[in-house]
Amino acid sequence: MKPLLPRTLPLSAITTAMGTAALLAGCASAPHTTPPPLLGAATPATLKNCTTLAQSLALPDTRITSAETVAAGPITLQGNTTQAPAHCLVKGKMKERTSPVDGASYAIGFEMRLPQNWNGRFLHQANGGLDGNVVTALGAVSGAAPVAPGLVQGFAVLSSDAGHGAPTPFFGLDPQARLDYGYQAVGTLTPMAKDLIKGAYGKAPDRSYIAGCSNGGRHAMVAASRYADQYDGILAGNPGFSLPKAATAQLWKAQQYAKVSTPGANGQPDLTKAVSPAEFQLIGRKILERCDALDGATDGQVNDVQACQAAFNLQRDVPTCTAANPARDGSCISADQKNVLASIFAGPKNSKGEALYTGTWFDPGVAGSNFAFWHFNAPTTRDAGAVAFLFTTPPSTLDAFKATTGLQYAMNFSMDADYPKMFATTPVYTESSWSYMTPPNDANLGALRNRGAKMMVYHGVADGVFSPIDTANWMDRVQANHGGKADDFARLYLVPGMNHCSGGPATDQFDMLAPLVAWVEQGKAPDSVTAKARGAGANVVNNELPASWSANRTRPLCVYPKVARYNGTGDMESASSFSCK
Repeated sequence: MKPLLPRTLPLSAITTAMGTAALLAGCASAPHTTPPPLLGAATPATLKNCTTLAQSLALPDTRITSAETVAAGPITLQGNTTQAPAHCLVKGKMKERTSPVDGASYAIGFEMRLPQNWNGRFLHQANGGLDGNVVTALGAVSGAAPVAPGLVQGFAVLSSDAGHGAPTPFFGLDPQARLDYGYQAVGTLTPMAKDLIKGAYGKAPDRSYIAGCSNGGRHAMVAASRYADQYDGILAGNPGFSLPKAATAQLWKAQQYAKVSTPGANGQPDLTKAVSPAEFQLIGRKILERCDALDGATDGQVNDVQACQAAFNLQRDVPTCTAANPARDGSCISADQKNVLASIFAGPKNSKGEALYTGTWFDPGVAGSNFAFWHFNAPTTRDAGAVAFLFTTPPSTLDAFKATTGLQYAMNFSMDADYPKMFATTPVYTESSWSYMTPPNDANLGALRNRGAKMMVYHGVADGVFSPIDTANWMDRVQANHGGKADDFARLYLVPGMNHCSGGPATDQFDMLAPLVAWVEQGKAPDSVTAKARGAGANVVNNELPASWSANRTRPLCVYPKVARYNGTGDMESASSFSCK
């Protein structure tokens, strides 16, 4: 698989956000002539202090609200029950304040779980979506239904709400809450967490890691740029590092799907009727027919995604409904549906034809229910509010937003007049959403590399919201910026068939945290990661696995741009029968 072409992005959009000088500086790194240094291994320790932490520690701008001992036992998170070790659970708040702009109360809420038997490592669990909840600090940070979360592996784990107390977008009215959500909460929490760990164990963490998926992957990518001196290992899944553009692209998708939608009960377009599940399943089957064997195995998976884009043609390979056969039974799709889907997969454009965000790949995972959710439901239930309050400046007002619906906001959003507001500032909102949400100079990771830190990124090929092509193009830029030697410290793994962080017809269960630790502390570079299907008997079953697959199918996830190819012999259900080439 050859590296993809750089993403099509107007130079003016980049220079507006970062400045021409910064852009050119990011492309000026000389090729590396020596390998990055090897960081030493972490050493274990035993918990010395728990229930008295609130009294024994004086942490700046921090109030510990509780500290209690938790016995070993089951913890359930998102339907997955894990046996957690005995640990100390600490909860608290940082930077408590009242906003001078919207009058609301804000704080950076957090919890830490500190295992009795500690491996000497700190894991910052970066959460997804709009944050706003302090979720269980279990460290379930890689792959679907992780089998070995960070706490179970012995990490001291931190989670937070990123500076606001509800997963709604209205905190975007407060300038500081915007900045906390974008990057400052991570910068504020990190030194506090390390000091708290020192108070609990008698020593600071030897090694520090940050990991997450979706917006959590964005948090990790931002940390790689802004806080390279604070973290030794970065794990970013399906990262939304171009989140403002992805969110506005969601509104553009809604506008396109409305063209082939039927009206709902309220007379507004029902986007879920634009392309039915049966019709997406038809498209997925036709993609398989053209692309399944490109990796040497006819096994219901498409590993060679780039070759598939050349082999599959939506107009030619999917039957077109006729006026005499309107169908809607999954046997064909209309010419209008094809035109809408072709434009959506190519990516949004303004009236001048300028690309505004990267498109996405055709992959059998388009049949996944999660893919449809991000295309039809999320634009109106999630992205409209996020764009209105977080990704445009100035933000909307509560009255104006509540006077409309998410669908109406999406329909009225202008890619000409409103899209540029992600780069705007005002005297009150002094940093644009593009600036506070994205990793600055994202392809120049010299500071991370030069201190011996490592970065692993994974992305589902059938992600319905954050473009995997955008991530692949980022990796191409990182390679170019580091003289073609970025594999020394940063690697990308594409997950065929996987939707947004999990789901779809995919082997989506894997652990990248342990391989990241081995790379950081032992120099064992992960040339591939073994992923498993979640069939019958899995801790959380994936109901979208094809019936023809073994419940325990395994596949290697290869370092981009390599592809997992069948060796020609051996069990097609086993990763050992495939090689990364």
